Amino acid sequence: MRYLLKRLVTTVLVLGGVSILTFSMTALTPGDPAVAALVEQTGHQPSEETVVAFREQHGLNEPFPVRYADWAIDTLGGDLGQSYSSEQTVASMIGQRLPNTIELAAASMVIAIAIAVPAGVASAVNSGGRVDYAAQFGALVGVSMPNFWLGYLLIIVAALWLDLFPVAGSGGLDHLVLPAVTLGSGMSAVIARLVRTTMLDVLDAPYIRTARSKGLRERIVVYKHALRNALVPVVTIAGLQLSYVLNGAVVVEAVFQRPGLGTLLVDAIFARDYPVIQGVTLLVGVIFVLTNLAVDLTYRYLDPRIDRRGEPA
Repeated sequence: MRYLLKRLVTTVLVLGGVSILTFSMTALTPGDPAVAALVEQTGHQPSEETVVAFREQHGLNEPFPVRYADWAIDTLGGDLGQSYSSEQTVASMIGQRLPNTIELAAASMVIAIAIAVPAGVASAVNSGGRVDYAAQFGALVGVSMPNFWLGYLLIIVAALWLDLFPVAGSGGLDHLVLPAVTLGSGMSAVIARLVRTTMLDVLDAPYIRTARSKGLRERIVVYKHALRNALVPVVTIAGLQLSYVLNGAVVVEAVFQRPGLGTLLVDAIFARDYPVIQGVTLLVGVIFVLTNLAVDLTYRYLDPRIDRRGEPA
């Protein structure tokens, strides 16, 4: 409990830093958000009086510390502000897009782990053989292939030529397959290579030789004794890959025209819609920090030797 409370305090401090940096970067961005928002709303250049009224309405004339304090207090109360472009609340805009991004992230993680763990284990068990070389080659291709290129390739082959899946949009599971495979392939390559490395180290450990000498079946030795200990560093990488998922979602959602946080953030950046940028960025920071906390807590389940400080005892 002491360790958990310490991490929660650290989490609050990190999120405070994220909020300050996010608000500062948007405030220092060149250009007038009032002009950009009014052009987005009306489609033509606004008059000086309209710009002044807009800035007064949204508090853009206030000093930076005052604007940040007001935004931080409202955010703590659950109010992320109002979009400059659409006049909708930021919370409602995020609520509309968030389920699509969560769905894509979860599906891509499932695909990545389902491919990576068996491939990494098979590669380690058959080290130096054909299976090992094939798995390493596939991982190298997955790491090297850009998401946007793989996405367009899947659209051409699976959607246009074979007519198996829809080209773009969101809806049922058929709309999810191609974006999830596109996003999950790069993660699976990274995780598979790490699983292979950690499995090779564990398989040479003395307790594995002892288990084999007792006559245990190889499958039990590999999956019950070796894999569990090999998964400790893999959990770290899998958790950190969440940032890859959120960053990659920007590209993948654009390729497949899937409405999510990625496309919402891109549209807000082009429109200089500061409240939306700040809200989405803060949400991503919360997800990333909480994921790291969950990864640390998972350590103790996978390896009881890790004490409450999160370090080997």
